[in-house]
Amino acid sequence: MTDRGLSSRFPAEASPGLLLWRVTNRWQAAMRAALAPHELTHVQYVLLASLTWLNDQEPDRLVTQVDLAGFAATDPMMTSQVVRSLERGGLLERLPHPTDGRARVLRATREGAAAARRATADVEAADVAFFARVDARAFAGELSVLAETDTETDTEIDTDTENEREAEAGDDARAD
Repeated sequence: MTDRGLSSRFPAEASPGLLLWRVTNRWQAAMRAALAPHELTHVQYVLLASLTWLNDQEPDRLVTQVDLAGFAATDPMMTSQVVRSLERGGLLERLPHPTDGRARVLRATREGAAAARRATADVEAADVAFFARVDARAFAGELSVLAETDTETDTEIDTDTENEREAEAGDDARAD
């Protein structure tokens, strides 16, 4: 006999992970719509706005791709691809690093900084509209707790136990 259901601790309408998934997808759709007139993808916007902010706040800082990826919490390889796309579009420049021959210093161009600022107004308006039904400040506070979580240690998986569970599941399936 086969068991029905997932044996979840949560009903679907109260599953934190499923709710986060659904909300994230709706929010990303709102961001895509806000950024469409600017001809920027969401990740392009995040990296360009982050670079513009870093350049404005720390004008003497030599921002590298590694720095930008760390600041924006993006994958370094994906960051490299997006940075090259933004460079081709004339929105940022990659300059030789004065002391590290392997690294490049990133600077938003005048056009790139202006594009980031224009897009930010629309992104923030979309955020205000999207989060209007909740206490956005409190919600952001809760999200910041999750954003600071070290998933390497806080959700560590016991691989021996996981392997045993998979083996048992396989045995159960063969027994049916």
